[in-house]
Amino acid sequence: MNNDQLKGKWMQFKGELKKKWGKFTDDDLKMIEGDFEKFAGKVQEHYGDKKDEVLKWAEQWHRQAPPEKKEHAGTHRS
Repeated sequence: MNNDQLKGKWMQFKGELKKKWGKFTDDDLKMIEGDFEKFAGKVQEHYGDKKDEVLKWAEQWHRQAPPEKKEHAGTHRS
């Protein structure tokens, strides 16, 4: 998963992340705000020896998550 992918699904992802990996605080989630590098840093901080397991879970979650709904501003019909 890269930065763009994480940002695109951040709202869905952060709820699942907190449920599965409970050491993430609301402050952590605000600080990360969809930034993959910050996410990886917090994973290291909270889960050190389980970092690979958490990142693998995140990658699997991303592959299985439904696409983010996009709003179409100014949809034009002919």
